[in-house]
Amino acid sequence: MLQVYLVRHGETQWNAQRRIQGQSDSALTEKGERQAEQVAERVKTLGITHVIASDLGRTRRTAEIIAHACGVDVTLDARLRELDMGVLERRNLDTLSEEEESWRRQLVNGTADGRIPEGESMLEMSERMHAALNACLDLPAGSRPLLVSHGMALGCLVSTILGLPAWAERRLRLRNCSISRVDHQQSPWLASGWVVETAGDISHLDAPALDELQR
Repeated sequence: MLQVYLVRHGETQWNAQRRIQGQSDSALTEKGERQAEQVAERVKTLGITHVIASDLGRTRRTAEIIAHACGVDVTLDARLRELDMGVLERRNLDTLSEEEESWRRQLVNGTADGRIPEGESMLEMSERMHAALNACLDLPAGSRPLLVSHGMALGCLVSTILGLPAWAERRLRLRNCSISRVDHQQSPWLASGWVVETAGDISHLDAPALDELQR
């Protein structure tokens, strides 16, 4: 049975400012750096053999801290990027117009092929995330990979493994530097072979403040 660990990047400056990141980038905050160190301390005893990360800066930095603790190198995979949020990237959530907010809500309450203008659909993101996950099946026997990706991307991946629609990712709260685990096993009951073992574990992090819990 292959075990794959999934980690969201640490808190970024734009996370703290409530700005839409998508495939644009923002550096980790001091807190985000500490979160990455805490998750690295948690996973360094798990026998991680590969750290594979989205090629965006916030995931690369988080992955570098984890990989250093695990004594492995980082491999970059653009398929693990966050959803392309099109014309809304870099915008503050609190300043969106009514029309712009309706575009954003369509992504999480609408259909898999709904998209923000110039952006990507949940279905497209789901397909590339599953392709990145399935690529782990080609790793040498005995491998234990860890993937570093993004909130919506990982939420979409875990949701679809559970049989939920691609746009149901907001039903899972995967906080910064949370750990999830999915296992692949041969079973006549599992069409894809993947099963969710755990999702969104933050027991290794400092207790979140009330304002974070309400985000």
